[in-house]
Amino acid sequence: MLKRRTVLASIAAAALGSVGTLGVAHAADDTIKIGLIATYTGPYADYGRQFDAGIALYLKENGGKIAGKKVEIIKKDTAGPSPDHSKRYAQELIVRDKVNFITGLDFSPNAYAIAPIATMAKMPVIVMNASSSGITAASPYIARLSFTVQQVSAPMAQWLLKKGTKEVYTVVADYGPGVDSETAFKKAFTEGGGKVVGSVRTPVNNPDFSAFVQRIKDAKPQAAFFFFPSGVMPPAFLKVWKERGMEEAGIKLYATGEATDDSYLEATGDVALGLITSHHYSYAHASEKNKKFVKAFNAEFGNKMRPSYFAITAYDGMAAIAAALAKTKGDMSGDAVMEALKGLKLESPRGPIEIDAATRDIVQTVYIRKAERVKGELVNVETDRFERVKDPAKEGS
Repeated sequence: MLKRRTVLASIAAAALGSVGTLGVAHAADDTIKIGLIATYTGPYADYGRQFDAGIALYLKENGGKIAGKKVEIIKKDTAGPSPDHSKRYAQELIVRDKVNFITGLDFSPNAYAIAPIATMAKMPVIVMNASSSGITAASPYIARLSFTVQQVSAPMAQWLLKKGTKEVYTVVADYGPGVDSETAFKKAFTEGGGKVVGSVRTPVNNPDFSAFVQRIKDAKPQAAFFFFPSGVMPPAFLKVWKERGMEEAGIKLYATGEATDDSYLEATGDVALGLITSHHYSYAHASEKNKKFVKAFNAEFGNKMRPSYFAITAYDGMAAIAAALAKTKGDMSGDAVMEALKGLKLESPRGPIEIDAATRDIVQTVYIRKAERVKGELVNVETDRFERVKDPAKEGS
């Protein structure tokens, strides 16, 4: 068995070792191939649909081309968090499909899984969602256009302190981003003089929050802060929160923007009303660029699907690839692309964004929002902001 594993590892290494020069060879071709690793089936299938929509909208606005070349998107479905599938798909995309870029990557474990492959193949990777802080440090060929949960969690702690909240109970999903959120919130809150009176980590996709909510009620904090991945968990938590009379008990609730993801907000319904969250994009963001983006999105896809922060990052990811290739004059080799991405600045529908030259992670505005009904629509209305926010885990880099 050991011998077989060694042989297989050698074959994989040999195959990937031959990929390093493919980017240069492809630069002369008339097509840019982009591998998109994302979720298209299962409870998180909306993630992949949003990626597709953002990419399609950017390409439509630019004649289907990037850097004067046609674009071919090769999609791979992980059906959720699946490091093994992601790793295998990355190998297939590089060795068999000969892609020039890999992108997508909605879940952090999937992004971590492909990092060694990206390094070996010198393959530029654009992360469009995965939000665990350590991802860009896992390979010099990864840049992130989305956000980190630490980046949106720390500002909420700072905002609560500014508003006079001194005691908070934290609730997070027990996986990488959840731990990151808890870490960043606690650090910012305690350093500012606040006290975290209790913490709990729940299983991912936990079906019943009754015991956890009762524990918070018994602790009687001023407020609770939570982080769950967008989709199934936040509506279930909010429903139990309302049923247990937490607001009547005088305990206020706050969260990161996953709790009121624009894709799911109407379906979540009135249990989300009044919830204050911190995040980097809202469908209701009032900039002219976002109004134009939303109008074009609705014209293309109808009113059945709102653009979420997944669609925005996919749109921006294509813009970043185009801007990088403009700098490299079409050179798609990994080293040239990654150098071009460092320090790159773009005006996004979410506001100004920048790729930090030292960390290859995003610097952007984080907004404080409140879920309200505006003209019959349930939306996240921005009420405050923190500008040029870096990932707290990398501050000082």
